[in-house]
Amino acid sequence: MTIVRVRQHVNPLSAKYQEATAAPDWAQIYAHRTRPLHLDIGCARGQFLLAMAQAWPDWNFLGVEIREPLVIKANQDRDALGLSNLHYLFCNINPSLRSLLLPQSLQGASIQFPDPWFKRRHQKRRVLRPELVADLARCLQPGSLLFLQSDVLEVAAEMRHLVGEHPDFRPQPHGWLEQNPFPVPTERETLTLKAGQPVYRCQFLRC
Repeated sequence: MTIVRVRQHVNPLSAKYQEATAAPDWAQIYAHRTRPLHLDIGCARGQFLLAMAQAWPDWNFLGVEIREPLVIKANQDRDALGLSNLHYLFCNINPSLRSLLLPQSLQGASIQFPDPWFKRRHQKRRVLRPELVADLARCLQPGSLLFLQSDVLEVAAEMRHLVGEHPDFRPQPHGWLEQNPFPVPTERETLTLKAGQPVYRCQFLRC
């Protein structure tokens, strides 16, 4: 078994992460290109999507992650299972989303347990910013859902506020969700709940 050692934190504002990632040939990525596509931002080791791709075989899944060694290993795990509806991509999603995906090409998206960047001077590094919310609104089809969750109330509340400020998103429902709408939890979610700690979840409709 290969152990992948990576840095826990990567500064997304570093110059080397500011160049937009070009879109691959999606027809070469997915066996059935026209299936609905779900984007998971900050997918880490990709175990959530690895399970989702098997639970929902009629969907395509795309995981993006800024730590390249995790992406390499995640794609190896995918290949070992022979999954043709799953791909992991190394990129910084903030400068890259517009170049990666066409308008209204997503039927779902999620940001789960993003790096909280607790220090005040580092909070500008948090993944969800107004510009990314606008890009998600552009890429999501009307009627699609954006799912957000964190075990840090401040981070979850900030994400909920940022998305709620955009006119194209409507909370579904208002307030926090008690249950995860997906059939598969993330690794962090499992560990948090096992420790008896709360998870703050919310969901928005692209209207």
